[in-house]
Amino acid sequence: MSTSPLVLDPSGQDLYEEAARLRQLGAVVPVVLPGGVTAWSVNRHDLIKRVLTDPRVSKDAYRHWPDWINGQVNETWPLAMWVSVRSMLTAYGEQHTRLRKLIAGAFTARRVAELRPRITEIADELLTRLEDVPAGHVVDVRKEFAYELPIRVISELLGLEGRESHDFHRVVRVLFTTTTDPASAQKNQAELYSLLSALVRRKRAEPAVDLTSALITIRDEDGDGLTEKELVDTLHLILGAGHETTVNLLDHAICALLTHPGQLRLVREGAVGWEAVVDETLRCQAPVATVPIRFAVEDIDLDGTVIPAGEPIVLSLVAAGRDTGTHGPDASTFDATRPTRRDHLAFGHGVHHCLGRPLAMSEATIALAALFERFPHMRLAVPADELIRLESFISSGHTRLPVLLTPAP
Repeated sequence: MSTSPLVLDPSGQDLYEEAARLRQLGAVVPVVLPGGVTAWSVNRHDLIKRVLTDPRVSKDAYRHWPDWINGQVNETWPLAMWVSVRSMLTAYGEQHTRLRKLIAGAFTARRVAELRPRITEIADELLTRLEDVPAGHVVDVRKEFAYELPIRVISELLGLEGRESHDFHRVVRVLFTTTTDPASAQKNQAELYSLLSALVRRKRAEPAVDLTSALITIRDEDGDGLTEKELVDTLHLILGAGHETTVNLLDHAICALLTHPGQLRLVREGAVGWEAVVDETLRCQAPVATVPIRFAVEDIDLDGTVIPAGEPIVLSLVAAGRDTGTHGPDASTFDATRPTRRDHLAFGHGVHHCLGRPLAMSEATIALAALFERFPHMRLAVPADELIRLESFISSGHTRLPVLLTPAP
C-alpha cells in the first residue's frame, strides 16, 4: 500500500470525525483494523454500491483471504468471529445464493405484515410500563424501550425462552464491541456457541412454530439444506442483525428528533412520515458504521485505486451516508425531507440487500410513532454532546439515552 494507513479507533468515540477524515483522504484508502490487520476502506456511496454488486469481491475468508488461509490471521484475532462463521454473512457466489434462498421465506413482506399487530402490542406494553415512571424522573429510553422491543420481537420469532434472549444479547454485544481483547473475544465466542447449541438441542427435542424449528427442519430433512455449522451460524446472524441494528436505529432516531425540534414538528404536523424519519436516520446515523469484511478475488480498480487480489475491504457506511456528492453540501445534517434520504446503504444493496429490511422498518415506524404519541413532551435529560457512544467502530449507538418522558410537576 502506497500511503500510510489510517488507524481506525476501535473505541468508535469519534466515528463522524473519523468518517470525515476518511472522505478527505479519498474514496478508497488503507486503514488499520484492531489487531493490526490492514484493509482498504471504501468511503464513497457509489463505490460501495459497486463493491456490493461486484462478483470479484468475496466475503469468504477461507477461499479468498491468504492471511487467513495460511494462519497469519487466526482465531486469536479480536474480529475473527466476523470471518470464521459460515452463513450469509461470509458466503460467496453460489453458496450465498443457496443460503439466501433457504432463509428468505422467513422475512417476506407478508410474514412481516402478520407480525405488525404483535409489534404494536409489545410497544404498547412497554410504553404502558413507562407511564408509571414519576414525572421528572430520568429514564434510559434505549434500555427500557429501544432495546426491549427488538429483543422481544426477535426472541418470539426464534422461539427463545426465559433468560435466553438476554444471554444472547449479552454475548452478541461483545461481538460488536471492538475494544474487546483477544482472550475475552475467544471466551465470548465459546459462550455464544454453547448457547446456540443448547437452543438447537432444545428445539430439536421440542419443535414449535418458530424460525429456529423451521431452520432445523431444513437442516435435518433437506439433503441440500444447511450444514450443522451453517444452521448454528445462521441463528447467530439472525440474532445479531435482528436486534442490535434495530436498537441502534431507534436510539439514533429518538435522539435525532429530540435534538432537531423542527423536524419533530414536521412529523407532528403530518408533513413528514415516520418512514422518512427512519430512512434519514439510516442515512445520516447509520446503525452499522463500518461493514467488515470482504476480499478482492482479483485486482480491482476502484476509481483509480487498485485493491490487490487477496486484500481485505471494509465499507464505511458512516462516511458514505454523509457523502456530499450524493446527498448535497449539508449531508451531515439530519433532514427527513431530504430528497435522497432513501438512497442509503444501511440495508446493503443488490444481492446483498438485507432480508430483514421489512421487519426493521415495521419495528421502527411502529415504535417511534407510539413513543412520541404517548410522550409528546419527552426531552433529553443531558446535553447531546454528553451522550456516550458504544465502544465500537462497527456498531453505532449510545450506551444510554437518558430522557425525561414527562415534565417535572
